Amino acid sequence: METILLTAPSQNMMMVRSNDWKQDVEDAVLIREQPQKRSPFIEANTTEVTLDHLRNECIIPVFSKDNEVCISHQSFIESVYEATKDFYHGETICIPDIRVSHIVKGRIPEAINKRTDQLLESDKTMYYERMIFNIEIPTIHQDVNGNQLHLSITGCKSYGRDNLSGKMTAQKFSIAVGFLNLACTNQCLSTDGYKEEIRATSSRDLYQFTLDLFSQYNVAKHIHLMRSLGDTMLTEHQFCQILGRMRLYNYLPQHQQKELPRLLITDSQINNVAKQYIHDDNFAGNNGKLSMWKFYNLITGANKNSYLDSFLGRSVNATEVSLGLTEALNHKDEAYSWFIE
Repeated sequence: METILLTAPSQNMMMVRSNDWKQDVEDAVLIREQPQKRSPFIEANTTEVTLDHLRNECIIPVFSKDNEVCISHQSFIESVYEATKDFYHGETICIPDIRVSHIVKGRIPEAINKRTDQLLESDKTMYYERMIFNIEIPTIHQDVNGNQLHLSITGCKSYGRDNLSGKMTAQKFSIAVGFLNLACTNQCLSTDGYKEEIRATSSRDLYQFTLDLFSQYNVAKHIHLMRSLGDTMLTEHQFCQILGRMRLYNYLPQHQQKELPRLLITDSQINNVAKQYIHDDNFAGNNGKLSMWKFYNLITGANKNSYLDSFLGRSVNATEVSLGLTEALNHKDEAYSWFIE
């Protein structure tokens, strides 16, 4: 069954949209969504869960020195969701898509001496060390180089970044706002839409930090940069040259790496980029040529196999690398020239 969502663009978004792609505030935005199963926005070593599962079936870790409760995954999600609803008031906000990894299992005190095969479900406890979520806003959308993109907000939390064996301190979170490419569910992020480390001691802190990130994010600039990638073409020889240099980068001496722009993509992900250049349904090379937009999506597609606590940083780095290579190919910047020499 077809679902039709009808909503007016919010006043907040009218202020950040550029004149060439906003619609008249008096007009309604009509979205036709066909129910379909999409690939997850991140794949490696993650499991899909619901917010109810986190609320009702998972315990909340504490700081062991004073037994103070941590900010839970569900509180993090709810704080960002509330900030999203308030900032993008009037838009359609989808329920969070949540994925987790590194389950930590335990038992209630009454079951401490039971054999494993005697344990009841009520005897068991669990929580996830790592969690990532994505909130999609389908009413804020744009076509970029033939692909439909929806605005999305992503948050990531790993308890491994906090010292839970000590006293209560500010916990570390990562938040990003950018776009989701519907052709492949690849994340498209920019540097001004990403906070690698937010330190918070309460849900209220997370709410405010999220609003601050939304305020600094320049959506029109991000769209312009992504569109510009479609104007530069790679030959197959240049594509192979870049991938070869990427493979070499990870084995360079540290002092030489420091002289070059950072590159976070791994060897296995570079191999995946090479494979998808031949086989990808949306972004494969065509007659020995490849646009930098397609190259960018081959990298972001490979990044979906990152562990979730490195996923957002590598997503931003994919943007940095693709834009830097584009500048080098057009002889406008020498920072990335080593990759194409």
